[in-house]
Amino acid sequence: MTHSVQYRLVDPVAMSRIDAAAEASGLSIISLMERAGQAVAACALRHYPEARRYAVLCGAGNNGGDGFVAARALRDAGADVAVFVFGDMVKLKGAAQQAHEAWIEVSGDIGNQSLAAFTPRDGDVIIDGIFGAGLSRDVPPEVAAVIRAVGHAGTPVVAIDLPSGLCGRRGVALGSAFKAARTVTFVAKKPGHVLMPGREFCGALEVFDIGIPRRIVEANVGALWENSPDLWKSYLVHDDVETHKFKRGHLTVFAGPSHSTGAARMTAMSGLRAGAGIVTIAAPEEAIPVLSATLTAVMVTPIDDRDALGDWAEDERHGTYVLGPGFGDLEKARAFVALLKDRALVLDADGITAFKDDTLKLFSLFTEDAPRIMTPHEGEFARLFPDVHADDTLSKIEKAQAAAKCSNAVIIYKGADTVIAAPDGRAGVNTNAPSSLATAGSGDVLAGICGALLAQQVPAFEAAAAAVWLHGEMGRSLGPGLIAEDLASAVRPFEAFEARARTG
Repeated sequence: MTHSVQYRLVDPVAMSRIDAAAEASGLSIISLMERAGQAVAACALRHYPEARRYAVLCGAGNNGGDGFVAARALRDAGADVAVFVFGDMVKLKGAAQQAHEAWIEVSGDIGNQSLAAFTPRDGDVIIDGIFGAGLSRDVPPEVAAVIRAVGHAGTPVVAIDLPSGLCGRRGVALGSAFKAARTVTFVAKKPGHVLMPGREFCGALEVFDIGIPRRIVEANVGALWENSPDLWKSYLVHDDVETHKFKRGHLTVFAGPSHSTGAARMTAMSGLRAGAGIVTIAAPEEAIPVLSATLTAVMVTPIDDRDALGDWAEDERHGTYVLGPGFGDLEKARAFVALLKDRALVLDADGITAFKDDTLKLFSLFTEDAPRIMTPHEGEFARLFPDVHADDTLSKIEKAQAAAKCSNAVIIYKGADTVIAAPDGRAGVNTNAPSSLATAGSGDVLAGICGALLAQQVPAFEAAAAAVWLHGEMGRSLGPGLIAEDLASAVRPFEAFEARARTG
């Protein structure tokens, strides 16, 4: 798989490997730091030219080194600059020490003040270079006090790499963290930039290329990306003149009793609009009249029990299923999943809840390799993977990866920062979903899109990632106030979004 470095996510451990490999290759670390600091200064001048003073807060690591370069560049541009330091500058080494010495050379003996002496002034812009993405402990009280003071004053913050106090791996505040207006990071985004609530702490994010070759980056990162079409569009089926409905797959969506068929209907319509050639709702006999009266393009068939499903599944064209939306009967759900264990399957809602008291039974059914996707929201994830969910040392990405590995299924861990993870460790974080998608029935639409892509023989991880991205784009196009029926009606294959982008 080729995927643009633009969408790579690099965790702090991988970033340390990249830095070390860059130095080992002969690259000058002070030159890289110079470019980083200059980029930060340029961002501050570009977005805050009216600043009365740039207050640069520097720690005793490489993040502080970037800050000293930024301070010198701002001073060279004629700005009023004050530098406040946290930590023992005697402990500085390497490139950070050189950057500090260059700053002292142009600023003189009064070039540094203690962070404890800093008080935000009217007209200040903060350049935050105290801690970088590798912070793994709560911020010290002195730093927390400054963070509070800056927050109360409403002073804009330009963060270097990551707002100080934010965990670069988990995207959570370590005791306290700056809420930056803008963040300038280098080489690639970090998980903390895209996971919630870190995404909100970072403000507007700029990724600056400081000159580390792509070969070094690619050699030292894992299979982790921000979700984008580059990740999966080459796997999608592209229609040609020889296509036909069976070639595009037959999707079966299970429905519950007559009083709760709405979820399955939205799932089925979404699957049909997302490109499945044929969609059939399989429902209890008593629900058939309701479904027949409310559906036209979607077919309906009665399936009341395991025997009826066995007969239906004997037809090899019936290869893809969605089970869960509005299903209701948890005992029957368990029986149906057992029968479909080797088929392409999307397990959602009641299909997940059915196994909350016997998760090992579900995982034992999924020992064979087959295309399958599970779509838990936060509560369902906690019920299905209680130990993983309770481990606060793990990021949401790591939790999804652990869940995918133990269940042998692709996991869509839903939320504002939906994570898609495969059993082999690949993972993507979705960032295009608007808050308006948090509405009843939205997940039923997502399940239908997943099912349609599986029916078209898209591999499970790529199908899940594409479905989540398309779901987000549809939500963005509809805007605030959308309801699930709007979303189901708006579903279109990816080609429609490509065409819209080309025509503007």
